[in-house]
Amino acid sequence: MSGDPYASWTDDELAGLEHGFRSDLYDGRVALVTGGAGGIGRAICMLLGKLGAQIITCGRDETKLRELEQSLGSHGIDVCSIPMTIRDPEGVAQLIAAAWDQCGGLDLVVNNAGGQFAAPAMEISPKGWAAVVETNLYGPWFVMQESARTWIERNQPGSIVNIGTITGRAAVGIPHTAAARAGAAGLAASLSVEWAPHNIRVNTIAVGVVRSPGLVNYPAEARQSFDHNPQRRLGDVQDVAQAVAFLGSPTTASYVTGEVFHVAGGEQVWGEYWALGKPEYFRVEDC
Repeated sequence: MSGDPYASWTDDELAGLEHGFRSDLYDGRVALVTGGAGGIGRAICMLLGKLGAQIITCGRDETKLRELEQSLGSHGIDVCSIPMTIRDPEGVAQLIAAAWDQCGGLDLVVNNAGGQFAAPAMEISPKGWAAVVETNLYGPWFVMQESARTWIERNQPGSIVNIGTITGRAAVGIPHTAAARAGAAGLAASLSVEWAPHNIRVNTIAVGVVRSPGLVNYPAEARQSFDHNPQRRLGDVQDVAQAVAFLGSPTTASYVTGEVFHVAGGEQVWGEYWALGKPEYFRVEDC
């Protein structure tokens, strides 16, 4: 990893990272990772592939998807990518069908695709609000519903892991994300109960701030709060990938469902995050 505090691992570096799992944990399994060409998604695809999974992924940028296929393929990982948006329910149905038709099955779904932008609440347009909510709430719902439908029809167990954020507190500068992610977490909890009789597990990973090139899109004032957690550092995409590998496998987490698993350096219990920088009003001088 470079000295850039917001840089993530290269694919060659990701392929060489140590992990805590046996190398055949996902042998014979098919894992769908939405948004696999991005920082966190890429790390998830790499690790699950190294553990034996066949990977199917999707995204809106076909060029990035083809580059992902080539790069991970050079490390012996079989990746099938489909250009599409999870905001389209018909496209989602085709994606899930492709997993069964092209890969021969579906065992794990990782709802990783997402997106947001920082802005004061009064400056978020209806179009901008809808885009974030559709991507972070509607899209994951379409993917979960269609995946579960195919598992139930085939009387096959399944596992869903949703990548989310810390909820239950104010998220100034990203209220659309706060609303969508809290909704997705509540949805996952509800589905974990409703689908339990079908042996479908549903869990959420609440991710804090991790090293990623996308962090440069936030103002310098915001970056001052990125390490405001008990560990006083940023996380890493590999931290998230390992959490996915643990929760997604029936070997390691068969008795875990309905869980919100924090990968956030403890930020959920102490810390603060200001997507637009901390307003002067909230700056309190030490006495």
